[in-house]
Amino acid sequence: MEFSSPVLNYTLLSPMLILLGGAIIGVLVEAFMSKALRPITQLSVTLGSLVLALVQVWRIRNEQSLSAAMGSVVIDGPAVLMQASILIISLISVLLIADAQQFTALAAALPGSDEERHAMQSGNQVTEVYPLTLFAVAGMMLFPVSSDLITLFVALEVLSLPLYLMAGLSRRRRLASQEAALKYFLLGAFSSAFFLFGAAFLYGYSSSITFTGIRNAVVGGGGNDVFLLIGIAFLSVGLLFKVGAVPFHAWSPDVYQGTPTPVTAFMAAATKVAAFGAMLRIYYTVFANAQWSWSPMLTIIAIITMVFGSLVAIAQRDVKRMLAYSSIAHAGFLLTGVIALNKAGLEASLFYLFAYGITTVGAFAIVTLVRDSAGEVTDLNRWKGLGKRSPWVAIAFATFLLSFAGIPLTSGFIGKFSIFSAAYESGATSVVIAGVLSSAIAAFFYVRVIVLMFFTDPIEDGTSVEIPSSLTSIAVIFSMIVTIALGVFPAPILDFISNLATFIR
Repeated sequence: MEFSSPVLNYTLLSPMLILLGGAIIGVLVEAFMSKALRPITQLSVTLGSLVLALVQVWRIRNEQSLSAAMGSVVIDGPAVLMQASILIISLISVLLIADAQQFTALAAALPGSDEERHAMQSGNQVTEVYPLTLFAVAGMMLFPVSSDLITLFVALEVLSLPLYLMAGLSRRRRLASQEAALKYFLLGAFSSAFFLFGAAFLYGYSSSITFTGIRNAVVGGGGNDVFLLIGIAFLSVGLLFKVGAVPFHAWSPDVYQGTPTPVTAFMAAATKVAAFGAMLRIYYTVFANAQWSWSPMLTIIAIITMVFGSLVAIAQRDVKRMLAYSSIAHAGFLLTGVIALNKAGLEASLFYLFAYGITTVGAFAIVTLVRDSAGEVTDLNRWKGLGKRSPWVAIAFATFLLSFAGIPLTSGFIGKFSIFSAAYESGATSVVIAGVLSSAIAAFFYVRVIVLMFFTDPIEDGTSVEIPSSLTSIAVIFSMIVTIALGVFPAPILDFISNLATFIR
């Protein structure tokens, strides 16, 4: 069903409008409310905005429109599924962000300065992170539903700029955090330039910035194919940077390591859903008839990404860098769903994105709990014997690692099986073979960490497991339940996705 009424269009846009309204309220709270009341108020506004937006997404799940926001936004089944995934992941990420120990007391102060020490002693808290999170989520919600290149670019910047700032807010290792923020910003700006360059060539090819106009030009075949190839290539660079695919992955390990861990969890999970959501829409609708031009390129990138991420992760001795290279490998697995270019590939990708996002937040939540007197302990050698010191925490982390590895009875197994099956049906045999081999390699370093935790004697080095706060406990328990439930009984969510996973054009 297609709607054209402006009132209904505002209804369809209401989840994003709610988030932007919440972000603006957060800015006002930051400006005018007393320091003592800011943390609880900001957290309440943020959680309330996310819950209201999720309720509204559920209400519009059966409504579709090509004309929302004067034709610059399209709402359909996959859009609703991606927006719901982003909101659920953001909700549990905010529970981690609420742990004020992770963030610096004064972001504008120089690391190690008297100003910073005074702010820490006075108990200051950085609460700007809440409105920044809402702005980022609003951008992520807009990114996969954009239906023209201008809106797509605006969404890209709205989701990226807050993340650049949030990356530099770490309480410990301030210089590493600021370095991560600078690297992320510079490389992100560079990829945005490629994105705009590709958009310009696509406009030159089709004389249109709308997805419908570009698709019609591709189907008609009346434009200059060189412009089309260059446009697809450079537009893809901007999108592949966001998902961390090789060779546009260089930012991932350093940024994951230096960024405050709750922000890393949010960035690693929610950004992937948004970026792959946009990729799926563009390749499945706009460039579907030009598959000959981009499929070989994406196939090579997917294979290299899977193999590179899995192999390099073996050599990592820092848990956050290991998870960063793991995310690179998973970006390759998800590209398999894009290459499949069939309904099964779309359904599998949507399931994989949700399952991977939840598992990722849970894994990083565990990382925040392993500490010493200086803060988080991310050196894997100091995780020895974790299963004997804190068995429940180790069991939770092992569950998430097994899901990453694609072991049966976890959501990761269902996700990989579905996405590889879809690629096999489409004839992308080489990608499937590379994916299966890469999964076997990846299983090695996941199991190595499990062995380190459960079958190695603990060492006395001052490392301890912090008792999680109620909010962190909720995030971990929810992530574990979803990870196991989607592996043991995935039929309901798969059926729900199947009923909605059809792009409208």
